[in-house]
Amino acid sequence: MNVIFFEENRSQFFPFAFTRPIAEFRIGILTIREKWEKMMSCTTSFETADYLSKKFPLDFGKENSSVWINSSFLPNLELVNEVLALQINESLEFEKEIIAVHLQNPKKIKDLDVNSLKRKKTNSNPIFIKHITDIFSKNEFAIKADYEYLTKGKISQKISDTNTVIGNDLFVEEGAKIEACVLNSTTGPIYIGKNSEIMEGTVIRGPFALCENSILKLSTKIYGATTVGPNSRVGGEVNNSVIFGYSNKGHDGFLGNSVIGEWCNLGADTNNSNLKNNYAEVKLWNYGSETMEKTGLQFCGLFMGDHSKCGINTMFNTGTVVGVFANIFGGGFPPNFIPSFSWGGSEGFETYQLNKAFEVAHQVMDRRHVEFTEFDQEIISNVYKITSKYRD
Repeated sequence: MNVIFFEENRSQFFPFAFTRPIAEFRIGILTIREKWEKMMSCTTSFETADYLSKKFPLDFGKENSSVWINSSFLPNLELVNEVLALQINESLEFEKEIIAVHLQNPKKIKDLDVNSLKRKKTNSNPIFIKHITDIFSKNEFAIKADYEYLTKGKISQKISDTNTVIGNDLFVEEGAKIEACVLNSTTGPIYIGKNSEIMEGTVIRGPFALCENSILKLSTKIYGATTVGPNSRVGGEVNNSVIFGYSNKGHDGFLGNSVIGEWCNLGADTNNSNLKNNYAEVKLWNYGSETMEKTGLQFCGLFMGDHSKCGINTMFNTGTVVGVFANIFGGGFPPNFIPSFSWGGSEGFETYQLNKAFEVAHQVMDRRHVEFTEFDQEIISNVYKITSKYRD
């Protein structure tokens, strides 16, 4: 079966959707794309922003029809079976939102007349993300669902007796190293990915996912529901946060109710506030309305786009949004909204020049043996233009 992801309300998912399709977001253990591909045993492609399409192309394949899936929906086995059963010109819906449509090639979603469809309601209860805050606020349910799917019928690698294990929902993949740690899965499952490492003195309370080739530094403290994506380094205290991958928070400091993109670095003793002093509802910058909007949340922290970095002792206010390729440093609290390609801190910002950003990206990615491609450079150049109005 040929599967194509489509997107709605992309602006609600900036800054993370500036550099990737929504289906490439990590929530739980896997990305949204990986979940659907594993459960449907299929390959996928994307209908996304034009400037992303060279790296993430649309492919109708060799079949006569394609199933189009809304990137904001996370699959479960019941939902997958409903999608697989769709006939041509049938759609599956949840609370007036289209989950999936089966169309004859090469028809696209944007050309679709929904009134021409035979519309069905799902009997499943899928996880549906509408805003960037859903990435951390629904991460508990996503970890539990991924854990159940990925570990079913498999046997966990044994860990040494130097560890204290509380509860029965711990799964350790091949090659992982864990010594002298406390792992409590009575509050949710704990998944430790391939070739990852948890250093001595670390305390983890689930639900938690440590993806492959990632490291928790000495005496790290983790509260669920937290995901540390692949090839990341984390230390200090982390609570209910998602790190997409290839990012570092290598030292002490607090990260809570937050989402961090790829290729980010948080300097030593970086802290974010996740609760206002008056316990009021947190407001957050919204790219769609271009204003601060209520989130409906009392706990809400930091949202940092790809390739952004902050210096030592950086302090982020409750509900802060940082774009891509920002570099934040200095004393005091920087503003709650920091545009992409901003260089500075509480005393003001300059524009981070594109050629300098490219140089750093090449160096950072090369250290992890990942190429900064021409496609990547073209994407970042487009994001630089798109976000210029916020710097002005």
